[in-house]
Amino acid sequence: MQEEVSKIGVWGMGGVGKTTIMKHIHNDLLKERIFYRVIWLTVSKEFDVVKLQDDIASALNLKKDLDKAGDKLKRAAFLSEMLKKAGKHILILDDVWDKISLEEVGIPEPTSGNGCKMVLTTRSEQVCKYIDCKVKIVKPLSEEEALILFLNKVGPNIVQSPTLMPTLRLVVKECAGLPLTIVVVAGTLKGENEPRIWKNALKELKERIGKVEGAEAEVIERLKFSFDHLKDDKVKHCFLYCAFYPEDFKIPKNELIECWIDEGFIDEMDTREEMKDKGHVIMKKLEDNCLLEKCSNHLRWTCVKMHDAVRDMALSITNVNSRCMIQAGKQSKKLLKKDEWMADVEKVSLMRNSISRILKDRSCPQHQLLKTLLLQDNPIEKIPNSFFANMPSLSVLNLSRTKIERLPNSISKLENLTTLLLDGCQALRYLPCLSKLQGLKKLNLCQTKIEEAPEGMDMLINLRYLDLYVVTLKEIPIGLLPKLSRLQHLRFDEDNENTSLKAEEVVPLEKLECFCGRFKDMHELNKFASSMQQCKSNLIKYRLQVGPSCWEHEKDKFVSINELEFCQGEFIMLPTDIQQLDISDCHGLEFLVSSSSFSYSCSHPFHSLELLHLRHLPELSELIKVERLILSATFSHLKRILIWRCMSMKTLFAHWLLPNLQNLEEIWVEDCDELVEILGTSTLVDDQDAEKGSDAFIKFNLPKLRNLELHALPELKSICSKSGAMVCDSLQVINVSSCDKLKRIPPFVSLIGNGQPYGHAPPSLKITSSTFWWESLEWDDQNFKNVLQPHWHPW
Repeated sequence: MQEEVSKIGVWGMGGVGKTTIMKHIHNDLLKERIFYRVIWLTVSKEFDVVKLQDDIASALNLKKDLDKAGDKLKRAAFLSEMLKKAGKHILILDDVWDKISLEEVGIPEPTSGNGCKMVLTTRSEQVCKYIDCKVKIVKPLSEEEALILFLNKVGPNIVQSPTLMPTLRLVVKECAGLPLTIVVVAGTLKGENEPRIWKNALKELKERIGKVEGAEAEVIERLKFSFDHLKDDKVKHCFLYCAFYPEDFKIPKNELIECWIDEGFIDEMDTREEMKDKGHVIMKKLEDNCLLEKCSNHLRWTCVKMHDAVRDMALSITNVNSRCMIQAGKQSKKLLKKDEWMADVEKVSLMRNSISRILKDRSCPQHQLLKTLLLQDNPIEKIPNSFFANMPSLSVLNLSRTKIERLPNSISKLENLTTLLLDGCQALRYLPCLSKLQGLKKLNLCQTKIEEAPEGMDMLINLRYLDLYVVTLKEIPIGLLPKLSRLQHLRFDEDNENTSLKAEEVVPLEKLECFCGRFKDMHELNKFASSMQQCKSNLIKYRLQVGPSCWEHEKDKFVSINELEFCQGEFIMLPTDIQQLDISDCHGLEFLVSSSSFSYSCSHPFHSLELLHLRHLPELSELIKVERLILSATFSHLKRILIWRCMSMKTLFAHWLLPNLQNLEEIWVEDCDELVEILGTSTLVDDQDAEKGSDAFIKFNLPKLRNLELHALPELKSICSKSGAMVCDSLQVINVSSCDKLKRIPPFVSLIGNGQPYGHAPPSLKITSSTFWWESLEWDDQNFKNVLQPHWHPW
């Protein structure tokens, strides 16, 4: 962008590639760092000044400050001042449909004097002229460019087929040089090598385009070609459901698949995980056909979104062929009036609007066929008691993230309801009796303010999914959970001590696949883990906890044990497939597990463990107490171990564990007063070394170890045996501080050549230490010593 040009308008028809071009420019600007800030903002058809202000503030990390500013004018003044202080920046406004007043939003006029720039993309030349932009027209691709793009998408087997090329060129020509239609049509025909299919596709495209007038209508018809060629009707339903979300909305993949399951688009299977797998297969099909685009949201969740032209196509289908009303994200402040509802409507999406109250005169009259009602992300405060009285067929109701304090009593009569979503309703305190909702399969009460389990919940015998992640919940009635024998997903707030469970409440739930909860004490966790070992458990994901939480879970199979007093002889029994174990602030615990606590059918304790975090365990002396033969899988998947203030431990890894640590990437040990060595050796090996003299040599093979952090270990004398060397060519950092008795860094063994020992540090290795310790070190090779740089690294 030239210095004298401050505003550019990128203009072109839908599907021509405006957004794609700007994404590439956006990424290049981030790399080049010409501007202090590069801010991308999606405006969309349903433009709203407040939303755009919020998006700008979020990009500046000033959203909370903007919320305090007041009305639109004060918000605009605040933003204008902040953008002026933000330094040299560029604003990219994507998908602008109408004229925008920069002053009303709070965007200072970009000038050559302030060095700030603005670029917008639009289908309207008038928008560019109104904002006084220099217009850049994006034209369709040339025939040759279009052919290259089509061939890249359609697959190599088609490219190599000369018999198809004449027809293929004509198909490409029907795409009119628009990248969106080119990739969508190519995705539809990918892998098809039958000439008749190609000839039929050409004929179909010509007929479709011949029936409509106008460039935008032609684009929609080309995109419909791909939709109509989806062979499975349920896949079509899954695609059309995406249009229930607002334009340009980034839909989390997991949320979308859950919605498909709730709607019945995915057939019932033996497990919920199988149904999710089917959902991912459908998602992949839609992505491959370029009907959905991969993306991520501000939380870095994996998402998909619809191109606005693809969404227009989907809406044109729902308007004609299905009984749907979609008014999502339109900033509506009031619910539709009675005469505005379609009499035979089956699905309604009013999500993400500004509806705050549902008045009695707006209640829905006699909607006998309504099956889906989506009202989530509206500031609704109150719903009339009779609102749901005339919706006998209602199956899916989503009121998530609304401000309601109570559900109306008419909910109790919805006997066909299968899904009730109330997550994030942070003011909700009251639910009516649910005893008649025996068809309910999913109930989400996450982050509500209820204090008691809803009345009649024990009658929900078909419930598969129950989320009670509720900090205010005072108790779980004894005997409730075993009655819900079909549960596959169950979640509680692990920090809520009032919902601590006994094993006998959860063990009967044999279909459970995902479980997050807190047990009353170690005895109850042991009983539950024992049942998992003895019976074939269906659990795919779990978070099991005793005591308050101290760590964030990073893995799907996680156990956390905190602030307990262990009696002599008391032990820990854990699931055999555990991936992450965190224990902190426990007294009396001398070892994590004994080999005898694992069933004889599984003689590999911790064979799946990847992360091990141990903090403030004063009596812990060893990781595993060996009482019988341990096979080679123990710790075989361990990637990271963090040890802090384990005062009785003398050796971190016993000698018999060392061959198993092939996947270990990080060791961090700190404040362990009695620790003498990191990698232990057996007495037998030491005796043999003494007999053989200096010729004896032991290799400690840790091929994936990247970081070694050792801090405040006053008794530490060695990392490994004096006669040993470390094989760890991945090592990047050795960081040591306050380890006064550690006088020797072991040599490294090269994995190249014949593997003879010599002092060789991996090329990328960085070693830091406290200065006083570095000067007294003993080195096996002067070249290796030269890698060390004195550096104090405080904790």
